[in-house]
Amino acid sequence: MAGNVTSCGVASLVPRQRTTDATAAVSAGLQDGDGSGDIRPDRSRLRGIDNRQEDELVDDDEAKDDKRNKKTRPDSMNTHIIIRPVETAADRKAFVELAFRRNAGDRHWVPPLRQEVYGLITPGKNPWFDHAEAQLFLAERDGRAVGRISAHIDHLALAQPAAQGMGPGTGNWGMMEAEDEATFRVLIAHAEDWLRTKGMRRSLGPLSLSVWDEAGLQVSGFDHPPTVMMGHNSSAYRGWVEAAGHRPAKSLYTYELDIRRDFPPFVQRIVQSGERNARIVIRKVDKRRFNEEAALILGILNDAWSGNWGFVPLTDAEIAYAGKKLKPLVFEDLTRVAEVDGEPVAFMLTLPDLNEALKPLNGSLFPFGWAKLLWWLRAPKVKTTRVPLMGVVKRLQASRLASQVAFMMIEYIRRAAVASYGASRGEIGWILDDNKGMRAIAETIESKINREYVIYEKTL
Repeated sequence: MAGNVTSCGVASLVPRQRTTDATAAVSAGLQDGDGSGDIRPDRSRLRGIDNRQEDELVDDDEAKDDKRNKKTRPDSMNTHIIIRPVETAADRKAFVELAFRRNAGDRHWVPPLRQEVYGLITPGKNPWFDHAEAQLFLAERDGRAVGRISAHIDHLALAQPAAQGMGPGTGNWGMMEAEDEATFRVLIAHAEDWLRTKGMRRSLGPLSLSVWDEAGLQVSGFDHPPTVMMGHNSSAYRGWVEAAGHRPAKSLYTYELDIRRDFPPFVQRIVQSGERNARIVIRKVDKRRFNEEAALILGILNDAWSGNWGFVPLTDAEIAYAGKKLKPLVFEDLTRVAEVDGEPVAFMLTLPDLNEALKPLNGSLFPFGWAKLLWWLRAPKVKTTRVPLMGVVKRLQASRLASQVAFMMIEYIRRAAVASYGASRGEIGWILDDNKGMRAIAETIESKINREYVIYEKTL
């Protein structure tokens, strides 16, 4: 599974304080890692500069306007469109606000907290910048922002094996919004030019900003809103991206199911067999030891996912950052750790769908949004829970134990989600298209694909 590790957008509110064929398929597939979804850090909902701070910085940055304007240039084929780099606080504000204006008419778009978006794009706040660099661009027509994009390079990703999707010479783009295709074509051309100047020979995107954040372009499932830490974009973007010469490199799927229904008898037998095995213990996480538990879980994640397509290891700083961001959304009965012979070997993280609470706030905690969100976090009642992350240590991924502990964790969390949170729907993912193990698990519990995201590549 894969997901967004760092972008919940609520941390700033918290005070500092017998082997069958099916089983064999599941176990064998787990060798690919538990690639389902989303904890990759969803940094698009992270801490950042609030609107008042941004406004205070605008005046200080006005002196830079002349210098900045000298760097802008109209595209030769679209003289009415100007692309310029984001340099000032006013630029950053325009960059963030564009997404709100562009998606205001989409009833399924869920506005992120603005302060979290600022945190995502601000070096010094987002530890991703410790090993990465990014250039944000704005597109303007007649002095009005009509598009945006990011171009970026992750030096840890450059060090990964090319066979796993990243590797030397591969740069990225993301955070794209555009009012029309002409604007997009000029934006993507500028992003590609920037990557070329950095020595990149291939682009891979969209990633906003990393594979642990919002990954991929949504290409199906536009009839319902995304769950916590998942992206949502205009259905028009797919045609624009592909017309610009980008080709699919990898598909990511989310699966949904009615969790009020018991799992099939086959799954129940696997769970019951595991319960009779004295070597296996499935425990809840202990939030009194949250930092220790977070480090344990994300350590398993780094090991379990290390062979997955697109994998980039989380640094210690990112692990700490992700833990802080996720803490308000972590509930002990929805996150489980599996131990075998006393050793932690697997985990499953499930989150109540924060988007159900965020949508009415329209991206702002003021004046009363913070109180509403804090009240919701005390005892959330939701329609949907999402499993963004799940992992089994590499040495067990080809074993029967791997599938057994996975089904046990899923079943225990399903029961808790229904009984304690009122949930009726579960979502798993995202899951890589070639992750046979996780896809086998999802299909065995009778879940169905509800959304597809595509990561595109292009030779530069």
